Amino acid sequence: MAGKANGRMARINEEVRRELSEILRNEVKDPRIDAPLLSVLKADTTRDLKYCKVYISILGDPKMREETAQALKQASGFIRRELAARLNLRNTPELKFIMDDSIEYSIHIAKMLKDYSTEKPEEEE
Repeated sequence: MAGKANGRMARINEEVRRELSEILRNEVKDPRIDAPLLSVLKADTTRDLKYCKVYISILGDPKMREETAQALKQASGFIRRELAARLNLRNTPELKFIMDDSIEYSIHIAKMLKDYSTEKPEEEE
């Protein structure tokens, strides 16, 4: 029985993630939310569908990330209403946006590795 519930929650989480990506890309008109630089990485909904942690990644400088996070917080009511209109759920979860810098960190590490591998080793004497 637990396997069915976990599968159901995984499907709900994926559907919420997909719809939030669509809403942020096409419906939210706030200029502080730059959709090409924003990615919805994961949605983690509670079993009772009351709350949802939305993990997002924003590429850009820290000031821009902070402004985008503030804009998302202010637009969360609108985003939640749009989500309710698109999904047929018993409850539409309250959204909490959480910054996830793992993509930016991965890019940084990849750049460091590339820079390291292109350096010519010093000749030993």
